[in-house]
Amino acid sequence: MMFKFISIRQSLLSLAAFSLLSLGCGSGKNEGNDPDELQDNDTATTALLNINGEIISIPSPIQTAFLINKVGLPFNKEMLNPTSKLTGYSTKFLKALNLGVYGADLGYVTMYDQTQDALAYMNTVRKLGDDLGVSSAFNPALMTRFQANFGKKDSLLSLVSVAYRQSDSYLKNNKQNDISGLILTGGWVETMHFVTNVLKAKDNEEIKRRIGEQKTTIQSIIKLLTPYAADKDYADLIAKIKELSTAFDSIEFKYTYQKPTVDVEKKITTITSASEVKISAEHIKAISEKILAIRTMICGAAV
Repeated sequence: MMFKFISIRQSLLSLAAFSLLSLGCGSGKNEGNDPDELQDNDTATTALLNINGEIISIPSPIQTAFLINKVGLPFNKEMLNPTSKLTGYSTKFLKALNLGVYGADLGYVTMYDQTQDALAYMNTVRKLGDDLGVSSAFNPALMTRFQANFGKKDSLLSLVSVAYRQSDSYLKNNKQNDISGLILTGGWVETMHFVTNVLKAKDNEEIKRRIGEQKTTIQSIIKLLTPYAADKDYADLIAKIKELSTAFDSIEFKYTYQKPTVDVEKKITTITSASEVKISAEHIKAISEKILAIRTMICGAAV
């Protein structure tokens, strides 16, 4: 089975995604003459994948970070996976998953203009990239540009997007779709962790809709991981995600497909499909608990 990313723009999400990593929305201008332009459109540049001829979409961590920022809540560092936990991830499996997690964290801190945190998370992402063999995407020149653009949020997001797209391309070209899929999964889990926590602080219909939309996304995640289920680590993760999927079973979700538009020059795919979701407080509670269990499996216990 071959997985091909048709379009990925991310902060993370994406090595695989984000390294789920990358849905971009921004102010509409690209400071610093960086090669990628971010759009102020919540539906723009979703990660599209082609799995056995079936086109599916997975929202990126950057898209979700924009949405959280839009809700108007203050920055909350407690939601992040501390960079100090990096040394505890000794296997390739955990490194790939946490590259996705840290990528989503990087998108979040960048969105809130937390420049020192952004540098710390970028360095953490770079170290994991080195361990996974994608260090070329996080080279010294990129790190220098990242530091030089402190205070220019659009430019920083664009630089991260470039790095992750290069990393994702490297992984796919070297037939490491398993690693790419883990990064995507880690980024997705972290963004779900974000939105469920945000909803506890402030009720918001758009956040509820975003959570409900994951009823279809979670099946895509399972498809990404299933080819590697012979490995116990993958099997355990898939089992947890399938448990999570049961929490979505009674959510009413209506999706109306419309053909996406593609701007070839800007390398931007805009998703124009519409969705309608009916989700209850009981759904949110069950999903939050199961997301926390998966995140704890990936990141370890809170410190």
